[in-house]
Amino acid sequence: MTASYPGLSGRTAIVTGGASGIGAAIVRGFVRAGARVAFLDIQDEAGRAMASETGALFLRCDLLDLAALKESLATAQARLGSAGVLVNNAANDQRQSFEVVTPESFDWMMGVNFRHVFFACQAVLPAMRAAGGGAIVNMSSGVWMGGGNDMEAYSAAKAAIVGLTNSLARDYGRHRIRVNAVAPGMITTERQRRLWYPDESAISAGLARQCTPDPVTEADVAEVVLFLASDAARGITKQLIPVNGGLR
Repeated sequence: MTASYPGLSGRTAIVTGGASGIGAAIVRGFVRAGARVAFLDIQDEAGRAMASETGALFLRCDLLDLAALKESLATAQARLGSAGVLVNNAANDQRQSFEVVTPESFDWMMGVNFRHVFFACQAVLPAMRAAGGGAIVNMSSGVWMGGGNDMEAYSAAKAAIVGLTNSLARDYGRHRIRVNAVAPGMITTERQRRLWYPDESAISAGLARQCTPDPVTEADVAEVVLFLASDAARGITKQLIPVNGGLR
């Protein structure tokens, strides 16, 4: 069952990493809610397919290129109107043994998982402030809380997102801009299955660590994101919401 948030209708929502996985579910959710949706992604073929399916505006963008990120966010707002919602979803959970992490690979992990989040917020906040409010939802991860094998750089980036979220919520709350974070648990997207969960035994082991027995899906995460972006969550800011079936 999908909740309905009429207040999102006609509102401009921008999603990073919206061509596949959790991001695609978020794009579909905002489109169903009647929002004007733009999404940024480096995946050209998947992005064009998502745009064709949903009618959302696809802007191809390498988020490591901050100038391109700023330009894409400006283009989205020029075409759809000032952003009422920003969802910083794009990430890459690449594994690497801690002992072989180099400064270059560390910088890449920070760039692909955290730096664009910081500067995307910076780019849209002036328009939200001028409009009298808005909502930002940043995608963190349960990994930084529970620990993950060979995921030190990723965990550090996802923890940094929570710190950024808390500070922005404090600084911009007086402008009626709410900033929250979501921490998914084990979400077996197509990419996750291909890279990290190649057989059912790995998935079963993860499910056994949840309080609830059913898999948590991309759609489950999208529902929480839409709620936090909506007026139904007008009293909620500076929060981290786990979506993980009680993963322990």
